[in-house]
Amino acid sequence: MSKNTSSNKFRKVNIDDLDPEKFKDDTVEGDDQGPNEAEVNSFLSQYPLHVVVLLHRKNTDALVAILKNPPVGAKNQAVKDKAVQLAIRVLTSFKTSEMDGAVKSLDSKLIDVLMKYIYRGFEFPSEGSSASLLSWHEKAYAAGGAGSVVRVLTDRKRV
Repeated sequence: MSKNTSSNKFRKVNIDDLDPEKFKDDTVEGDDQGPNEAEVNSFLSQYPLHVVVLLHRKNTDALVAILKNPPVGAKNQAVKDKAVQLAIRVLTSFKTSEMDGAVKSLDSKLIDVLMKYIYRGFEFPSEGSSASLLSWHEKAYAAGGAGSVVRVLTDRKRV
């Protein structure tokens, strides 16, 4: 026979709390002003040719510096745009052969932030940046999978 269906646990949900007009975003107010531009510029500064081995590490350090402090909580759109431009500059400074090593050194949260910057970078096309961003997308997708793309596209916190 059938089980007792007189349970009324479902009635404890207040449907007025689920009203979209009463939705409050869970963004944290604060001084989230994005990456430190001076630090990133010091990583990207020019080195003599005999220090080429260190360039890969410096580019990776610049990438991590960009990804560690994204301006997702910033209300000022100019701050977000400036961070995206800086991220595009960092991403285009890599050679294609260096991208794999840089992406493999990132954890899943940083890969998601990288994907956010890649998608925002497509909004600011410049000469050569689209090809570089597509290469980055390929590498980040290989590391983060489809889950990373879904998380980035459904996240309300934008860079």
